[in-house]
Amino acid sequence: MTGATEARAGRADLFAKCYADTRAEEVAAKGLYPFFIPIEGSEGTVVTIAGEQKIMLGSNNYLGLTHDPRVISRAEEVARRYGTGCTGSRLLNGTLDLHEKLEIDLADLVGKETALVFSTGFQVNLAAISTLIGRNDTVIIDKLDHASIVDGCRLAMGETLRYRHNDMPDLERILKKAAQRPGGKLIVVDGVFSMEGDLSNLPEIVRLSKEYDAKLMVDEAHSVGVMGKTGAGAAEHFGVLDDVDLIMGTFSKSFASIGGFVAGEAKVVEYVKHHGRAMIFSAALPPYAVATVQACLDILKSEPERRERLWRNAQFLKEGIQSLGFNTGPCDSPVIPVIVGQMMDTFYFWKELLKAGVFANPVIPPAVPENTCRIRNSVMATHDEDLLARALEIYKKAGKKVGLI
Repeated sequence: MTGATEARAGRADLFAKCYADTRAEEVAAKGLYPFFIPIEGSEGTVVTIAGEQKIMLGSNNYLGLTHDPRVISRAEEVARRYGTGCTGSRLLNGTLDLHEKLEIDLADLVGKETALVFSTGFQVNLAAISTLIGRNDTVIIDKLDHASIVDGCRLAMGETLRYRHNDMPDLERILKKAAQRPGGKLIVVDGVFSMEGDLSNLPEIVRLSKEYDAKLMVDEAHSVGVMGKTGAGAAEHFGVLDDVDLIMGTFSKSFASIGGFVAGEAKVVEYVKHHGRAMIFSAALPPYAVATVQACLDILKSEPERRERLWRNAQFLKEGIQSLGFNTGPCDSPVIPVIVGQMMDTFYFWKELLKAGVFANPVIPPAVPENTCRIRNSVMATHDEDLLARALEIYKKAGKKVGLI
């Protein structure tokens, strides 16, 4: 043995877990590794992988704006004027007039006093939750909330309590328990659950939050730009926007870029702005990304028919998948899962879909509960029925080949 090997043999090795974890290699050896697939080119609804075109059902590009000429032109124009990056935090040298204009428009979209733009959506939840939840406070989350919410709770000094997914009696039980603690309470919940495609019961959550004196934050990552009369999200869809204290959203879906925002009462957002570590110690959102979001927001406001097409496409694909005999669960959004069950079965199904021409996302624990592995589809406004009909035919053939239908 080498000296380093001998040294490792005599004590715990930090990297031992890395050497022992061979799951990815084992799946890859079977030709079924489904992650980090390089895309060589994209037309939005169709992508090129290994020289072959695939129907893209794995993107969160809900409004289909990533390839819109107006969006690309705006990004190019701003990059030429401001450069490619801010090279510093918002706190110091990274705040542009573009950031502030976008924050005003986002606050207006979701009906709040002010908004704050971050470099990623993940950072929004890290900063907002960890900053607001102090040592004596309690944060209450749905068991299927997004990982960024979970990690924000891990960073927070207070206690985290979870209730069963969309189970309102269980939420009330948890709120009664939280009421025994001395500090403040915050409920954080997804508007649309990203792996299930179902909606939070926001009317009942609002009622309970008021009854038990808890603040409410809604993560609208998969619903802003998609749901509600103006595209403000699930809270607008349910008519409870004014009753939600904080709205969080991302730019990596409907807004064809990267980043995120939180909106709410000015004093609360200002507190996060000056105390949120994920905010003040991160580089600012690049100028071209801000311009992309602004262009998409302008199109969202001027073209409501785009969301109408999105919902028609979602209904077409959902009904088609269900008619083939697949289990989509209680989805009620442009996120349409096909629940398979076991991980390896899901990987085999994913591989057959990819070979036949459909790129969709396999989802396994911890993103979903054990034995509920699935293929997640996301629909775009720019899909046409012919393309979706081709995808359904591929689903039919692949499902029969692997014995799912």
